[in-house]
Amino acid sequence: MNDRRKALQVIAGCGAAALSPLLAERAMAQTFPSKPVRTTTPFPAGSGPDAALRLVAEHLGKKWGQPVVVDNKPGGGGFIAVSQFKQGVTDGHDLIQLDSNHITTHPHTYKKLPYNVAADFAPLGMILRTPFFVTVAADSPIKTLDDLIAKAREKQDAMFYGSWFVGSPGHIGALRLQSMTGTKMVHVPFRDFGALYAAVSSQEVNWALGSIASAGPLEKAGRLRFIALAAPARDAQHPNVPATSELAFVRGFEVSAWAGLFAPATAPAAVRARVAADIAEVLANPTVAERYRTFGYELPKMSPAAFAELIRQETASWRDVITAANLTLD
Repeated sequence: MNDRRKALQVIAGCGAAALSPLLAERAMAQTFPSKPVRTTTPFPAGSGPDAALRLVAEHLGKKWGQPVVVDNKPGGGGFIAVSQFKQGVTDGHDLIQLDSNHITTHPHTYKKLPYNVAADFAPLGMILRTPFFVTVAADSPIKTLDDLIAKAREKQDAMFYGSWFVGSPGHIGALRLQSMTGTKMVHVPFRDFGALYAAVSSQEVNWALGSIASAGPLEKAGRLRFIALAAPARDAQHPNVPATSELAFVRGFEVSAWAGLFAPATAPAAVRARVAADIAEVLANPTVAERYRTFGYELPKMSPAAFAELIRQETASWRDVITAANLTLD
């Protein structure tokens, strides 16, 4: 009888020991954050992703009763920001904003990437998304995407498209279009959005991919024209512009950019779940939704699991495009 009692005590002790870390993790999540939260971003202050992050950070800070500090570390293809993040604490008080390039295309365009997406980052939530329009000059003879492809087939290497840097969504998105249509066009990289869309409007280049946030101001000014949206459905603000899903010859041609918040992959699961839920609550705030409309961004509604699956799918999808083009950035 004593032996049985001792055995039960041992079993109970083991069970309590196993539960202790879980209970401690839950307690940590309930009291999180216990100090200011630092969110590192590779985007410069005043940029669109920075503005969206600061809006989310402001609302999270009010909810948590702790400051959420946005720390801009631009440059180096995002590597400077990632380096700082990886040196931070792993309990959830250090977060990072990264975009679709950093997460889904850099693993293919850089042979020596100073991070491992799966091992270093836990997706908490996408905080913005923007699809891209096929954009031409307002007075361009190219009226439709069919026109653009026909001209590219007629004059191989005589069609020029621009993007805001080598390896950008505008660059690799155009590579995808060429792969799907069997065309070959010449890429012209520019130093920034302003120079790019000025060149499109003057027909220095024939076309470029552009979002409402980046190309929208010149489109509204009547200097650019959107001829197609590389997305599954039309944009509510541009209902007369066809989505590529409606065009049989380019169905499946979709290009968008997004930015999300990530925690260290080793951060406690309960803390990650708490932060993810709070981010989703902030994004559901009507005030935030109204501000997003002024930014020109879509307001995403996506769980961490769905976000992780999207990352997996996009990473695989871009791999084929980048490998076929033999595109490397190092």
